Amino acid sequence: MPKWIKIFLIIFIVLLIILLIDTLQAKVFDNRPLLKITENYNGSNVLKKDKGLFVYTYIFTNSEKVTVYRWEKYSPPEEVKYTNEKEKNMNNINISINGKLYNAIFEDKETVKEFLKILPQEFKMNELNGNEKYIYMNTTLPTNAINPKHINKGDIMLYGNNCLVIFYKSFETNYSYTIIGHIDNLDEIDSNNVVVKFGN
Repeated sequence: MPKWIKIFLIIFIVLLIILLIDTLQAKVFDNRPLLKITENYNGSNVLKKDKGLFVYTYIFTNSEKVTVYRWEKYSPPEEVKYTNEKEKNMNNINISINGKLYNAIFEDKETVKEFLKILPQEFKMNELNGNEKYIYMNTTLPTNAINPKHINKGDIMLYGNNCLVIFYKSFETNYSYTIIGHIDNLDEIDSNNVVVKFGN
């Protein structure tokens, strides 16, 4: 067998192994494929779709992910819950930002239960990084921090045990937060500090 054919076969086998490992880690652990083409969506509960060679990963606007094989029949649901199956109960809370009223859906977890005890509350929240408003509260809350990997516009998070954050832009992150809730249809917010009131 010619040497160039051997080299070609070795390269082909190595690439195939890499693709198979990438496919397995995406499917088994519900991760996104590393070797992918990303399609972005607007006006849908699907934020983007990562297209690997053998799998698709749907990333929803609530940060949830679903990974399926290309040949599987799968249609994204019209509505995806913001919480997981253990956290089905939610609380609707009114939030005003500089006087404009929004509705937020809060998760049913210990962090939120403790946060609700101090409401109603008004905060002057500071600007940071061109994508978030934050305030270090006098109250500390129980935490269950995770790295969501993707922040969505309107997400309400707790950084550490007392830093309340509202994100007004979507982006990827390596930081860990405790998820509190989400503001639907959040308008564009400028880079100034804002006054935010939680609760009636």
